[in-house]
Amino acid sequence: MQEPFKSYSKYIRETFGERVQKISVDAGFTCPNRDGTKGRGGCTYCNNDTFNPIYTSGKKSILQQLNEGIAFFEPKYKTQKYLAYFQAYTNTYDSIERLEKLYNEALSHPKVIGLVISTRPDTINTEIVDLLSELAKKHYLVVELGIESTKNKSLELINRCHSFQDTIKAYNILKNKGIHLGGHLIIGLQGETRKDFEMHAKQVSDLPIEFLKLHQLQIIKGTKMAKQFAENPDNFKLFTVDEYVDEVILILKNLRPDIILERFSSESPKEMLIVPHWGGLKNFEITDKIRNKMRKENTFQGMLS
Repeated sequence: MQEPFKSYSKYIRETFGERVQKISVDAGFTCPNRDGTKGRGGCTYCNNDTFNPIYTSGKKSILQQLNEGIAFFEPKYKTQKYLAYFQAYTNTYDSIERLEKLYNEALSHPKVIGLVISTRPDTINTEIVDLLSELAKKHYLVVELGIESTKNKSLELINRCHSFQDTIKAYNILKNKGIHLGGHLIIGLQGETRKDFEMHAKQVSDLPIEFLKLHQLQIIKGTKMAKQFAENPDNFKLFTVDEYVDEVILILKNLRPDIILERFSSESPKEMLIVPHWGGLKNFEITDKIRNKMRKENTFQGMLS
């Protein structure tokens, strides 16, 4: 049966002919809204411990983290390829010499076939793109930008310290350079409505991206947003599972039909999550709910785009 949306797992099978696993690495970067260059404290929602696996640490070398990550996954999947996923903080935020050293260290691993580099739009420049495009001539390379929202007011609220116009500018520098491009959106930021979600879908569709990650707003312990939530919980609209499924479907119907959906939701460690609690549902279960409801309603990605 045909999928009602563009599936990332299908894309991976068709591109590589086998399973490909991302191995997260922490290269010890910071962010310009943490170190005082643009701001302090980082994004209000951010606690990197929610998605850093136990083997990642900025105190370990890239190769050590990759070896430990592969040792973690290999017992489950004997034959597969690996991508080094530069995930923690802003992974283009350093000197060009150090970036080149770290990227090449990851690519020197015999089981690594490419890189996925997660970063902020305002740390992309022509010098960095020249480096990435050279690496992309020999290796599979993805750059994913944290768009988070297309509303500047929302970006200000979460202390991103960049605008949506910065996002557009970054993608324009990155496009047509042999680099695969992705983006990331948070659904449910303070004050955003269904009309805003439709706008996100339409404006993101105008960007030169291949991949999109979505996830629900989560309130995580130890963040500035946790403090904001404790003081003014009514400022936050936290979805039930069924409500969130409806919002994602709305986005998909308004999204460009060729964009590949890499993820629909996020799982934070139970001990770190304040809200929302969805009864332990896994990401694949949320995906199944979205798929099943779209099939039942006979809706599909891009039908309103």
